[in-house]
Amino acid sequence: MPVQRLFVATATALMLLSIHACSRDSGPALAAPEAFAQAQAGKLTLIDIRRPDEWRQTGVAKNALRINMAHPQGASGFVQQVATEVGGDRNTPIGLICRTGNRTSHMQHALREAGFTQVYNIKEGMVGSAAGPGWIARGLPVEPCKTC
Repeated sequence: MPVQRLFVATATALMLLSIHACSRDSGPALAAPEAFAQAQAGKLTLIDIRRPDEWRQTGVAKNALRINMAHPQGASGFVQQVATEVGGDRNTPIGLICRTGNRTSHMQHALREAGFTQVYNIKEGMVGSAAGPGWIARGLPVEPCKTC
């Protein structure tokens, strides 16, 4: 009987550890309307991290910077380009948006690891996800990307 209890306790501990390891803190999030309002008020730098072909397909959130996360120099190049765009101020509030919020979680983590302190994930993205209907379905303004 004690061996059975030890087995159950060990299995439970391993399960809890694996759940914790898989649930990395993704950081703060904003709904699309909140991100738009903050960007319009000059309180948030909005960055669309998708690829140029995606920008052409849907357009880009109004006044968003376009910084492709698939940077030629990898994640460090992406981080450096973001730093350049915000004048080196790693305390600048930044809102990241992609198609559905998945890629923004990864880049949010990369920016936080690089010392950025206020990086927000717009989890519903441009086209919607479980987090919400998305920028486009909410009727928020987009700009065509003719030069992408």
